[in-house]
Amino acid sequence: MQESFILFYCLLFIVAFLYASVGHGGASGYLALMAIFAISPAVMKPTALLLNLFVSSTSFIQFYRGGHFKWKTFWPFALASIPLSFVGGMMAIESSIYKKILGVLLLIPVIRFFFFKNTDPKDFKPSNIPLSLAIGGIIGLLSGMIGIGGGIILSPVLLLLKWTDQKQTAAISAAFIFVNSVSGLGGQLIKGFEFNSHMLAYVGVAFAGGICGAYFGALKFPQTVLKNVLACVLALAAYKLLFTHA
Repeated sequence: MQESFILFYCLLFIVAFLYASVGHGGASGYLALMAIFAISPAVMKPTALLLNLFVSSTSFIQFYRGGHFKWKTFWPFALASIPLSFVGGMMAIESSIYKKILGVLLLIPVIRFFFFKNTDPKDFKPSNIPLSLAIGGIIGLLSGMIGIGGGIILSPVLLLLKWTDQKQTAAISAAFIFVNSVSGLGGQLIKGFEFNSHMLAYVGVAFAGGICGAYFGALKFPQTVLKNVLACVLALAAYKLLFTHA
């Protein structure tokens, strides 16, 4: 049992590091990890959102300091997503359905990391406010329902639309994840939720991993290798959630 806890904390640090290095809070990774270690979905959602708050804020600060944040692109997504994330947080989903939805959502960053390359500045297009509001609302509702910040969905959308480059995407996603996580937690607070007794340790480990990952990802090295490693881990987790009964 002790060995299992140690392994969980080591993997939690690695997941937080990898996610923060690409501007994500890591909720989808934490959820996948908790599913592998058979933690109850009732605990998974609020735990992942709380960890998101610490890791995404750290990531955002580092990418913001690097000059990569675009407020004009960010605010319409956030405006629509925040209230719907709150609504989604109040929704209850049956455990087996929850895991299948999470498995599908984990495939989104896999596709993003393997197939979306950095956008050439000359190919950038101006963001569209009505479209941003619609996309933000949909992502917000899903985020609250599943217990994620929504960055894994928003990131490939930004890159596909060619509104931002990789590091601008990371900065916007980190801020988006933070506000959605706050809103989703608010919805779960209204509904009532359960925290794990090891929560403080989870937060400490994830926060340490997030600080390291955000620093190196934003300021120090190219992200290709990290993205590929993270994509492989998420693909394995998605397979477990979608095709096994564990």
